[in-house]
Amino acid sequence: MTTHAPAHTGHVVRNRIRRSQARAGLGFLAPFLIVFTLVFIAPLLYSVYLSLFKTQLIGGTAFVGLENYARALGDEKFWSGLVRVFLVLLIQVPIMLAVAVLAALAIDSGRLAGSRFFRIGIFLPYAVPGVVAVLMWGFIYSERYGLTGNVNAMIGAQLLDPLSQEWILVAIGNILTWEFVGYNMIIFYSALRTIPTELYEAAAIDGAGAVRVAWSIKLPALRGALVIATIFSIIGSFQLFNEPNILQTLVPTLISTFFTPNMYAYNLSFVGQQFNYAATVAIIMGVITAVIAYAVQLRGAKEALRS
Repeated sequence: MTTHAPAHTGHVVRNRIRRSQARAGLGFLAPFLIVFTLVFIAPLLYSVYLSLFKTQLIGGTAFVGLENYARALGDEKFWSGLVRVFLVLLIQVPIMLAVAVLAALAIDSGRLAGSRFFRIGIFLPYAVPGVVAVLMWGFIYSERYGLTGNVNAMIGAQLLDPLSQEWILVAIGNILTWEFVGYNMIIFYSALRTIPTELYEAAAIDGAGAVRVAWSIKLPALRGALVIATIFSIIGSFQLFNEPNILQTLVPTLISTFFTPNMYAYNLSFVGQQFNYAATVAIIMGVITAVIAYAVQLRGAKEALRS
C-alpha cells in the first residue's frame, strides 16, 4: 500500500501544477479575449442578427430569415460594385505587388545609389493619411486647377482626363498603388534580409550573376511574404471605401453611392436608414473576402510543400 503513495502524490502535484499553469495562461489571455469579444465577436453576431430582420414603417421590425440575402444576391447595384472591386483586385493588385517586388530587389541588391533615401521615399506615401492622399491626387487630376489640366493646356489638347467615366477606376487604382507600394516593399525587403549569406556565397562560387541570384534565390524566398501581401491586398481591395468616397465630392456624377459594396452598405445604413439590409451586404462581403483569402493561403501552402 505504501509503495504506491509517492507515485500517487507526484501525479496529484503534477495535476495541480498544470491547473495552476492553465489558470495563469487564461489570466494572461483574458484581456485580449475580452477586447476581442467586444470589438469583433459581438458586432459580428449583432450584424448577423440584424440581417435576419426587416424594419418597415408599417409593421415595425419583423423576422424575415434569409430574405435580405436573397435580395442582395439579386441586387444589380451590389453586383456592379462587386465587379469594380474585382477589377481592382485583378489588375491593380498584381501591378502594385510587382512594383513592390522590383523595388525590394533593387534596394537589397546593394547596387542602388542612395538606397536608404529610395526606401524612405517609396514608403513615405503609406505614412500619409488616406484622406490627404486622395485629396492631393484629386487636385492633381483636376482638369481646371491640377497637373492634368496644365499638361493638356501645354499640348493644346485634352490628352487625358482621369476624372472621366473611362478613367475613374484607373485613377483610383493609381492612388491605391501609390499608397501601398511602400508597405508591401517593406514586407518583401524584410523577407530578403532573412536569406542566409551562405546561399549568396555558393552562388558566387558557381559564377551566378545578379539576375540569376534574384531568380533562383531571392524570388523563391519571397513566396511566403508574397502570399501574406496578397492576402492583405485582397482584404484591402474588398474594403475599398475611402478613395471613391472622397473622390465622389469632386465627380458626383461618375461615382455613385453604390460604386463599391462598402460604399453601398455605408449609404444604405447612414443615408437610407436600411440597417438590416446594410448588415446583410456587409456580411456577404465578409464571407467573399474570407473565402478568397483562404483559397490564396491554401494555394500558397500547397506550393510551399511542393517546393
